[in-house]
Amino acid sequence: MESDGSAGVAKSAALNLSEMGERTKQLGSAMQDPNRQRKLILVIVCVALLLDNMLYMVIVPIIPDYLADLETEQAARTLANSSVSRANPNNLDIQIGVLFASKAILQLMVSPLSGTFIDRVGYDIPLLIGLLVMFVSTCIFAFADNYGTLFAARSLQGLGSAFADTSGIAMIADRYTEEAERSRALGVALAFISFGSLVAPPFGGVLYEFAGKRVPFIVLASVCLADGVLLLTVIRPFSNGTRANMPVGTPIYRLMTDPYIAVVAGALTVCNIPLAFLEPTISSWMESTMNASKWEMGLIWLPAFFPHVLGVYVTVRLAAKYPELQWFYGALGMVIIGASSCTVPACRTPGQLMLPLCGVCFGIALVDTALLPTLAFLVDVRHVSVYGSVYAIADISYSLAYALGPVVAGQIVHNLGFVQLNLGMGLVNVLYAPALLLLRCVCQMKKSCSERNVLLEDEPKGLYDSIRMQERRLRRKGLCTTTADVCPVAENGLFEAPRSLSEEESSGPELT
Repeated sequence: MESDGSAGVAKSAALNLSEMGERTKQLGSAMQDPNRQRKLILVIVCVALLLDNMLYMVIVPIIPDYLADLETEQAARTLANSSVSRANPNNLDIQIGVLFASKAILQLMVSPLSGTFIDRVGYDIPLLIGLLVMFVSTCIFAFADNYGTLFAARSLQGLGSAFADTSGIAMIADRYTEEAERSRALGVALAFISFGSLVAPPFGGVLYEFAGKRVPFIVLASVCLADGVLLLTVIRPFSNGTRANMPVGTPIYRLMTDPYIAVVAGALTVCNIPLAFLEPTISSWMESTMNASKWEMGLIWLPAFFPHVLGVYVTVRLAAKYPELQWFYGALGMVIIGASSCTVPACRTPGQLMLPLCGVCFGIALVDTALLPTLAFLVDVRHVSVYGSVYAIADISYSLAYALGPVVAGQIVHNLGFVQLNLGMGLVNVLYAPALLLLRCVCQMKKSCSERNVLLEDEPKGLYDSIRMQERRLRRKGLCTTTADVCPVAENGLFEAPRSLSEEESSGPELT
């Protein structure tokens, strides 16, 4: 009887293991399905962008109070007199400004290199590197007990962001090739960026108040680690054998000289200046003019999340129906940002202040959602469809605004005043909006069919290039009768009419 019972238990265990193995196999097959895989990739990238922006903003309510405590404790340990034992406000403001700017400054310096690196090795490994660096920097933040360690962690976060942000956005552009799908996917990513930036201050403030400094960073580090594990599970970056035949992307210095890309990059910088300059200055202005409390300063940005998401939604829907007006959505967003910035100094209560801040975030959503897909489209029609360098340029544009914000904004307020700062930012946005008229002709460009022609100017570097080179030589002799000549297949998977040799030779980026 006992042997029969043991045999039954063993049989049941074997069946359970077999079922688990079958489910694991089904899960693996499902994760390798292209449609499901790119949805999972979108989730991974959105979580990475959410973490990066939460890490950027979570220190806003934590670091000023924590640094003041550190400075007071250090002064008390040195047994200095009472006038020295108190924290010096001016010195503390400088330390906070430098700490905030260090992340954007290092990101600004590393982004050109990370863009080139991404173009060479693909998008998955740089994203994994970025997540790993962000995880390490977050752990350092959690256990840092002096200003030098905090500064190192903040700078290290900029290094991780240069890889994670650029490769993540570029991966979305690469996986979503249709313009409508690409705009929708990038809009979702922008919504996560906005959510991370706006929810991080209250998230960090509440946990810091009731659980201590370490808890917010430990929570974010755990999510970062889980995102990295999911990336390894879904994409398996180190087992990808297609990287050797990747097309060679256009160098970043050539992309920077493209007038259309330069206009978009300038718009991304200008539209983010109000947000970058207001974040380090608006709290002190609210305290002096409104006698605002700490919780009012912390929650003033939270309602702006909803108009930002609304702006993303509206732009995605309009871009699907009227894609030729992407430039207009961006220009309209810059005008809204300019008008909202000019009305900020006129507010006298926190409730009134929420309205122009919502306008600023709504305008930024219009600009970002309209112009980020435009960058990918410009690369498709005028260069090689590899997106690392072009989104490194976008990352440089953002980093430039946020690197200048903590350093320059305080000096402008001190020398000219808060009113003049906002009027200047509003005027710059309104004056830059007409520059987007240059992008009107972008919608008339056709997708380049000569991406591989660019590659074939050099020696063939893979099997596909070698076959295409051989077919071209045979066509010149009138000997090629392959199916590609009879009924070639377009990039979207549909059959297109065969083209003559002269058409293929002359096809290339238009309006260069």
